[in-house]
Amino acid sequence: MADTVRAALARATSILTVTSESARLDAELLMAHALGMERAVMLLSRLESPEPAGFEALVERRRASEPVAYIIGHRDFWTISLDVGPGVLIPRPDSETLIEAAVAHFGARGPARILDLGTGSGALLLAALAEWPRASGLGIDRSAAAVAIARRNAVRLGLLDRAAVRQGDWGDGITERFDLVLCNPPYVEDLAELARDVIDYEPATALFAGRDGLDDYRRLAPQIGPLLAPGGLAAIEIGAEQGKPVLALLAVEGLAGRIEVDLAGRDRAIIVTG
Repeated sequence: MADTVRAALARATSILTVTSESARLDAELLMAHALGMERAVMLLSRLESPEPAGFEALVERRRASEPVAYIIGHRDFWTISLDVGPGVLIPRPDSETLIEAAVAHFGARGPARILDLGTGSGALLLAALAEWPRASGLGIDRSAAAVAIARRNAVRLGLLDRAAVRQGDWGDGITERFDLVLCNPPYVEDLAELARDVIDYEPATALFAGRDGLDDYRRLAPQIGPLLAPGGLAAIEIGAEQGKPVLALLAVEGLAGRIEVDLAGRDRAIIVTG
C-alpha cells in the first residue's frame, strides 16, 4: 500500500535535511506540485490521501541540490508568482526590500515610468507594475534566456501591454528618464563560496562581479543619474558588506544615497532620490 501524503512528507523531510535548511518546506512544496494544487489546500485537505506518483523523483532532484523553484517551475515574489528556470536568478525575498522602499517613497500614486536593469525573471519590474496599475515600464537584461522568461511572465500576469522587455547592457543607449529605477546586479565576489543549489544551478553571470563583487556597480554608478527623473527614486540591491563602497562609487558621480536594510537587519539596498 502506498504511503499517505503525511507519511511521505515525513520521509522526504528526513531525506532532505542533509541537503536543505528548509527541508520540511521543500518537501511540502514538492508534494503540492506533484498533487497539482496549492500547498495550503494540500495541508488542509490531502494529508491522508495516497502519495502521488512522481513525488520520489522530485525529492531525489532536490536531494541532488537542484533548487525547488527550478523543480516546480515558479517562485512567489511580492504579490505575484513568477515562472523561473535555468538561465535566470531565482527571486529572493530580500529583493522585496527594493519594492518596499519604492512604496514608501511613492505611496499609492506610484511612479509613471519604471526601469528595471538586469530584470532576470522580471521580478522587480512586474511586481512594481502589479503594485501600480497606471505605471508602465522597461526591463533590460543581457541574457536572451532571461528576456524570454520575463516576457512570458509579463504575458501570464496580463502585464505585457505595460511592460516592454528587451536585451541590452545595463543602461547603454537608453535616453529616457524614469521615475523609478530598480536594479539587482551581480554582486558576489568571484572566489566566494556558495551553496551547491546556487553555484551548481543558477547562472554565474547573474551572481559574480569580479574579485570584490563591485564590477557592475562601477558600470552602473555613472548611469543612474542620467536615467533618473527629477523627484524619482533608484533602488539598487547590494550585498550585506557593500553599502559603503557602493555609496562611494555613487558619490563620485555626484549622487547621495542611503542604505536600506532587509527584514533581517542586513544592508540590502542603496536608495538614491532624484
